[in-house]
Amino acid sequence: MTDTQKAADLYEKLEGIGDRLREERTKAGISQRELARRTGLSASLISQLESGQSKPSVGTLYAIVTELNVSLDRVIRGHDYDQGPRVATDRNGAASPLVHPGDRQSIELDSGVRWEELSATSEHGVDFLLAIYEVGGASTPDESLMRHHGREYGYVISGTLGIRIGFQEFELQPGDSIAFDSTQPHRLFNKGEVPVQAIWFVVGRDGEGPARPV
Repeated sequence: MTDTQKAADLYEKLEGIGDRLREERTKAGISQRELARRTGLSASLISQLESGQSKPSVGTLYAIVTELNVSLDRVIRGHDYDQGPRVATDRNGAASPLVHPGDRQSIELDSGVRWEELSATSEHGVDFLLAIYEVGGASTPDESLMRHHGREYGYVISGTLGIRIGFQEFELQPGDSIAFDSTQPHRLFNKGEVPVQAIWFVVGRDGEGPARPV
């Protein structure tokens, strides 16, 4: 796939995020105002996201997909998800557990964050990601915190990643790792002058009950 084709593919995925979120909200029989109330977001932000005028931050996306009980894989993959569970194949068409960098499903979020899926197959209740935080990038804007169900495990490959968990703040350098309960208010942010790349693993995010920025 050429760079132009990759860019077009990414643009198509970004354009469809709002449509997919609106579709799932409608299926759930929830109005924009009610979804806003449940997630602690504004109704105007929900409207802007669904119309494609804005991109969600990490915290906002987690809050919405958790409340709607939507697979993060579906949000990233779009219409490809509706074709059935994703299974990578090799050149001969046989199932393969291998994912090459150019074949990763990805999504660009607000606040300078990019997610790339590292799993070759759809994983229920598991988010296995390469998380990239550009300089100044953060999981939530304006020093706000987020919380959701599950537990997170992270390993920093490059850059300096700041993580605030409750009243504590941690600084992760390349080679550092961390694990914490996602129900604790937290925020991830690039604390350096170069992009951060980190392997991120979230399990149990689809637990019952709402997730919301705090």
